[in-house]
This record gives sequence, C-alpha cells and structure tokens, in this order.
Amino acid sequence: MSFPTFRAAVYTCFTLLLLPQASLAQGAPGHELPPQKVGVISVKKERVPQTFSLPGRAVAFQQVLVRPRVSGVVTDILYQPGKMVKVGDPLFKLDDASYVATVAADNAAFLSAEANLPVKQAAFDRAKALLGQGSTQVQLEAAQSDLATAQATLDSTKAALDYSEKQLAWTTITSPIEGFPEVATVSVGDLVSAAQTNAMTTITRLDPIYVDMLETSARLLQIRNEIDNGTLAPNQSVNAQLELEDGQVYKGQGKLVAPSAIVSSSTGTFSVRFQFDNPKRMILPGMFVQGTADLGTTDAVLVPQRAATRSSAGDLTAFIVKDGKADLVTLSAVSSYNNNWVVTAGLNEGDQLIVDGLKMLSAGQAVAPEPATVDADGLVALTQNANGAAPAPASTPAPAPTSGTAPAAGASSGSSAPAAKPAAAE
Repeated sequence: MSFPTFRAAVYTCFTLLLLPQASLAQGAPGHELPPQKVGVISVKKERVPQTFSLPGRAVAFQQVLVRPRVSGVVTDILYQPGKMVKVGDPLFKLDDASYVATVAADNAAFLSAEANLPVKQAAFDRAKALLGQGSTQVQLEAAQSDLATAQATLDSTKAALDYSEKQLAWTTITSPIEGFPEVATVSVGDLVSAAQTNAMTTITRLDPIYVDMLETSARLLQIRNEIDNGTLAPNQSVNAQLELEDGQVYKGQGKLVAPSAIVSSSTGTFSVRFQFDNPKRMILPGMFVQGTADLGTTDAVLVPQRAATRSSAGDLTAFIVKDGKADLVTLSAVSSYNNNWVVTAGLNEGDQLIVDGLKMLSAGQAVAPEPATVDADGLVALTQNANGAAPAPASTPAPAPTSGTAPAAGASSGSSAPAAKPAAAE
C-alpha cells in the first residue's frame, strides 16, 4: 500500500471515530444535553453589619527613654530588666559627692542670709521710729534699702539651696512611668551627662496598648458617602477586634481613640488608633496584626464567598437561575461578613442564587435548581425531600462540553459530597 493510500485510510478511520462525538456536541436529534443539577438559595435583603478588615501595628501606650538630668559616674544599677517598675522606683545611682558639697554651701549661704534679715529689719524699724527725733529721712531710706536687699539675698539663697537639693535628688534616677524596663545601655563606672542623647534604658507600658490600623482615603470617602445617602447606619461607637500573627483571634475588644487627620502622601492611607486592654501582654509594640472594625449596618444581601468569583477584569460575579438557565451577573460588594460577600447591587429580592454545582457551569446553560442551605462555615447542603431522603447532588457532572467551549468567567470548581450525605462544598 502506498503512503498516500495509507494516509487516506487513517484519515477515514479518525473521521468515523469522531463523528458520534461531533454529532453529540452539535446537539444532534436525540442527543441534547440534560439540564445540570445545581443547588440554589433564595436571595433576601437584610440588615448586615458592615465590617472592614484593616492591617495594623501595635504601638506602646507609654514609652520613655530614660536619660540623666545631671552629670556623674554610674555607681549602681538598681533594677532588674524585664521586671515591672512603678512610678518613682529607683533605676540608677550616680556619684553624688559634688552635689552634697554644693547643697552644704548653699545651705550655709541661706542660713547667713536668714540671720541677717532680722538685723536689717530692726534697723529699719528704729530709723522709722526715730524719724525727726535723731533719724533723718535719708537714714530711713537707707535702712529700708538694706532691708530689701537682705530679703532678696535670703530669697536667692533659698532658691539656690532648693535647686542644689533637686540636683542631689536627681543623682538617683527613678522611673517616670509604670512599665517594663529594658536592659541598661550603661554599666557601673560609666560617665553620663545631662546633655547626652543616648538613653540609659527604655521603659514601656504594655497595658493598655494602642493599635494603629491603616485605611485608604478612598475608602473613607466611600464610607462618608454611604452615611450621607443612608446606605450605612453608623454605630454609636466603633469597636475593633484583632487577629494576631499566629492566626488566633484576640479576646479583647478595642475602643476607638481617634483617626488621624493626615493622609500619607506616599501610600494614600491614614491611621485609625484603637486602644486594647492587654493584661497578659500578648500584644507587644511593633507587632503586626489584622484588625476588623465594625462601623454599622447596611441593607444588603449576603452572598456565600464560594458562590462568587472574580472575573479577569476584577469584577465580582455569580450565577443565578433565570428562565431555567444559568445567568451570569456582576455584583457590587462593600465588604465581607462571616464567609459572605456583603452585596448592595446586582441581585434582586427572590433571585435564585446558585451555590452548588458550579463546576464547568457556563452562562446560558440549562440547569435544574434544587433548594440548598449554606452553614456558617460556607458549606452547602441540599435540602431534604419530603420523604426524608437527600436528593441527588446538585453538582452531578454534566457531559463534557463541546470543543471550543470554555467555562464562563466566574465559574467555580466546587463539587458536592455523595448523595448518601448532604452535599458539602469543597
């Protein structure tokens, strides 16, 4: 057999093999595709809490860099790093010999001025009593001037004594706040000065603690517009919850302190500060967290996240049943809530939203809807029949689509469990 004859025979065989599938794909008489069974839920509007997930970072409630107020040599370190100190607890001791001497000198000057004041007072009283009888007006004025000078000297020496006593007290460096001190950056024998910029240690208060959450200025404008047009009913107070870096949800609830009045020119975001109780010190300054803020309630539809997908253009899409066929609709979601999208546009009251059987589903495909339910975890279960038996899974695979036909944008790849149990979404 020549090669052209062999090639023609092979071509004829492949044509005969592919003919039945081609006829089926083209919808030949007697080979129409059966409707694909899908699980649906009825759409209804309700008041839904509008929450926003925001990245945040913990900030110390109070933090102090401890520096010396006088110069001197460190003679003792009086605290243990990591052990809580209270206001006034001693931290460092400086050599105080020079300050003790200064106090003694200033005290002597004060005592001298104090002793001189009664003498000047008596001279003034005598000159005043003898005015015109042995004392002239000039003598009275001189006595009055000496008395004023003695009083000023006493006040000056008293101020100098007070300041020197303050400096002597400053040689014992104490904690200005309650918190946890870090390891000292100096050691015994180091010389420190009042003008130095380096801190001797840092004290941080951890309970309570601040968390700064970041939000975009565009979202802020959106929220204000929703409040103005009545779409969003704001709460009396804004609270927040945290998810820590290891994924666990923090039990404490945060209270709004204040939003920032400045938008970052580089990121287009502004910070919102919340305060959290932190008795167990699980949140440390600098720690990254994920916050959820509850702003209020909005009239919207809850769409299970497994029932909606993003198209290639970034639009949120889902399938509904319309005239016995799958219809792809575009949704407008403002936030998410408990594994659901909070949808404010794109669905009408009573629409049948397809939540199961989305695998290989395309727009315009005939479907056979069956009632379903979605639990709090987003898992789908088909509703029981009247006789108590579970219906066939809504995601029964349909025959393979014809060549050149691809699933429409937004189609999911979820499948149901066997019919012996309620169908669960993957």
